[in-house]
Amino acid sequence: MFNKKMYDLGNVSSEIRELFEYGKKQKAILGEDKVFDFSIGNPSTPAPKEANEELISLLKTKDSVSLHSYTSSSGDLEVRNKIAENLNERFNANAFGELIYMTQGAASSISITMKALVNEGDEVIVFSPFFPEYRVFIENAGGKLVAVQPDFKTFYPNFEDLERKISSKTKAVIINSPNNPTGVVYEESIIVKLSDFLRKKQEEYGHEIYLCSDEPYRELIYNDKQYPFVTRYYDNSIVFYSFSKSISLPGERIGYILVSSTCKDASELYKAIKGAGRSLGYVCASSLFQFASPKFVNLLTDINIYKENRDLLYNSLTELGYTCVKGEGAFYLFVKSLENDARAFKEVAKRFNLLLVPSDSFGVTGYCRVAYCVKKETILNSLEAFKELKKYYEELKDE
Repeated sequence: MFNKKMYDLGNVSSEIRELFEYGKKQKAILGEDKVFDFSIGNPSTPAPKEANEELISLLKTKDSVSLHSYTSSSGDLEVRNKIAENLNERFNANAFGELIYMTQGAASSISITMKALVNEGDEVIVFSPFFPEYRVFIENAGGKLVAVQPDFKTFYPNFEDLERKISSKTKAVIINSPNNPTGVVYEESIIVKLSDFLRKKQEEYGHEIYLCSDEPYRELIYNDKQYPFVTRYYDNSIVFYSFSKSISLPGERIGYILVSSTCKDASELYKAIKGAGRSLGYVCASSLFQFASPKFVNLLTDINIYKENRDLLYNSLTELGYTCVKGEGAFYLFVKSLENDARAFKEVAKRFNLLLVPSDSFGVTGYCRVAYCVKKETILNSLEAFKELKKYYEELKDE
C-alpha cells in the first residue's frame, strides 16, 4: 500500500494551486479577459534582458559538455563564491561560498533545511500569516509547526504570543519578509528584538535555536530602506533565497541556502544540509542556471510596475469600502473579507470571476490574498467585479 500521507498531499492541492487551475479552466470557457485571476504569485514582468543574454552567451561560448554536466552536489564553488561576494558587498553578510548550497528554488531550500535540522518531535515556529507549504516541509521532516499570531494592527509578530508558544522543543523559527501573503516588511527593530529574544531562549533551554529567513521577495521593497540581513543580527541564522521573484524566473527553480558563518558548528550544519539534500534526491541544481547566477545577482525586474499595481488596487479597493493591508514589499494585497468565513467569501467572489485566496491556510481567518503581479489591465477590468461583490454583501445586510 502506498504512503497515505503522500496520497493526501497529492489528492488535495493547495488552495492557491486549486484556484489557479480553476482559473485556467474558466478562461478557456469565458475568455482570458473575463476572469480576474489573483490567485498565484507568478510574476508578470519580463525577466531582465541581461538574464536572457547571459543564458544565450553561456550556450554559445561555454563548452557544451561542461555546461550541461553535473556540478558538485552543493553547486559549483566558483558560482557560490561569487554569490557570497555579492552578499558581502551589499549586506556585509560575512558569507562564504563553502557555506552556500545551490538549490531548485526557495521551496527546496526550506525542505532540505528542515530535513537537516529537525528531529522527530521538534517544533518549528512560524509567524501567521505564513506560506502554507511551510507546514508540509516541517511535518515531512518529522517536526511540528507552531503558529504565532500577528499583531493585527501592523502584522508584525506578536511577541507576547511568541513567549507563550516557544518551548524547549523549539528547534527553529522561520521568518518571511517581505511577507507572503501581506507584503509587510519587517523593520530592523523587529529583527533586533527577535534576535535578542532568541538568544535569551537559547541560554534558557541550553541548545541552539535557528533563525531561518525565507527571502524570495527580498529585492521587492518599494522604498530605499536597507534590508536587515539576518546574519548581521543573529549568529545561528540560515537564509533561503530564490531568483524566482526578483528577476521573474519562477519556472527555472534556481536559488540557494546560506548557512551563516557565525552558526555554531557551521561546517557540521552544512554537512547535514548536504546530507538532507542527498536523502531527498537533490543531486545538484541546474548547471546552466547556476553558471548564470553570478550575473543574476546584479539584476532586478522592473518593480515600479508592481508598485503601480499595488497603489492602483489599494486605492481603488479602499475607495470601494474594502479594508486592506498596504504592504511595502512583495506583490500581495491582504484584503479583509466581507464575511467572517474567508472560504465562503472566496466562493461568492468566484461568482463574479474574482479568484481570491482565503487566508485560512495562511494561519489567520477573515482575509484573502490578492496577488497583484498581473497585467494592469486585469486590475482595471476587475474593479467593476469588486464593486459588484461589495454591493452583493451590502444588499445581503439590508435583507
